Amino acid sequence: MEPVATAPVSSPAAAASKTPAESGRLVSLDALRGFDMFWIVGGERIFHALATWTGAAWLVWLSGELHHPEWNGFKFYDLIFPLFLFISGVTMPFSLTRRMERGESKRALYLRVIRRGLILVVLGFLYGGMLKFEWETMRWPSVLGRIGLAYLFAGLIVLRCGLRGQILWMLSLVLAYWAAMTLIPVPVYAADALEKDEHLATYVSLAGYIDWTLLPGRLYKVVHDPEGLLSTVPAISTALLGAMTGAWLRRPSPRPILKAVGLAIAGAACLGIGKLWDPWFPINKNLWSSSFVFYAGGWSLLFLSVFYFIIDVCRLRRWAFFFVVIGVNPITIYFVANRLVDFKYTATFLFDGALRHVDEPLRAVLWASGVILLEWLFLLFLYRKRVFLRV
Repeated sequence: MEPVATAPVSSPAAAASKTPAESGRLVSLDALRGFDMFWIVGGERIFHALATWTGAAWLVWLSGELHHPEWNGFKFYDLIFPLFLFISGVTMPFSLTRRMERGESKRALYLRVIRRGLILVVLGFLYGGMLKFEWETMRWPSVLGRIGLAYLFAGLIVLRCGLRGQILWMLSLVLAYWAAMTLIPVPVYAADALEKDEHLATYVSLAGYIDWTLLPGRLYKVVHDPEGLLSTVPAISTALLGAMTGAWLRRPSPRPILKAVGLAIAGAACLGIGKLWDPWFPINKNLWSSSFVFYAGGWSLLFLSVFYFIIDVCRLRRWAFFFVVIGVNPITIYFVANRLVDFKYTATFLFDGALRHVDEPLRAVLWASGVILLEWLFLLFLYRKRVFLRV
């Protein structure tokens, strides 16, 4: 990763309130990315604790939405990963076009996209414990690896094809994946594991068979890995949907308000396609099913339409500063908070003495909030120093 310095601003709040033209980027994208990362780095712990403490019906409902379904189905927590990948796609038309306008060659852009994708894959290996050198027990697939591969292939398609070509690629990938998963018979595999645990039969699929056959190390669900090889194919479509959305936002027309409306209409359409496809190929994050691509993509479009309308159309931006600070350094906080710095230990060290005088379950709410506060202050320090670690 490389540190990227930008022009100084008068204050962090001022940076969050700059217009897209002034900052060269959509503030709503940074805010939405930060909103997404908030849940990944521990925001869900706060709401689980709040639900336990208050018993409020809406908090109990939200707490339930912050868990993944066992297999088929969709909850809010299933949106976190595809939303991040969608946002990565949205940024492509902005970043790649900006580099071309600076005179960067097409060949250099191809190499940049490939390099960025492969670096993310390697970071995924490091995240999974590659430096322990325990190859037989290491999990090679990863969230970062999927982001890297999906970004790599989607980026190459965006550089090579226009809008029509991107649409054809997206539809071809989800249709081919649906056909493969539903029409190709799954050979018998992992017999020993299935004999020990019949419940694992739930996860048997063609995607699981390919992972079982080709991937070294262990699979997350023994006979299946949700970030495996074949299920990365439809994830490319998620990134392409984001890229097409970015191209829509970059257009000089229509007016911003109409762009926000267009995002909402497209989101509703994608939700409808996902629901219609669900009976034949269920909405399933573990498989990144074709219906999941559209359903999660629909919610991603709707969230972006709301953030874009409030922040970049209505210019109500100061409230979003909390999320912007997180959103401009997403890979940094993901890797640091989960692997390099134990913010939970630090929160316990700093706050445990005071929290001993607070009864449970309020103590759990305050402790979880303390962890988020420390992570955010770390990111705020980087923000004020204008240090943005980009792959």
